[in-house]
Amino acid sequence: MPKYAALWEHISRQNTAHLQLHFAEIEQILGFPIDHSFLTYKKELTAYGWQVSKISMKNQTVDFERLP
Repeated sequence: MPKYAALWEHISRQNTAHLQLHFAEIEQILGFPIDHSFLTYKKELTAYGWQVSKISMKNQTVDFERLP
């Protein structure tokens, strides 16, 4: 199973066009702390019909949006 598959599956089940998750929420879904590898693996999310639209280090959030 890919490293972030649990997160991608969680996001793909959402019934919204936009989703914002705090780092702590993401870590809870994954069961481990996110790290810099997230920047590489985030490309996998497009296979689930979503993309990362914004990462805020200041607010410790990641914004996701559904692909058209």
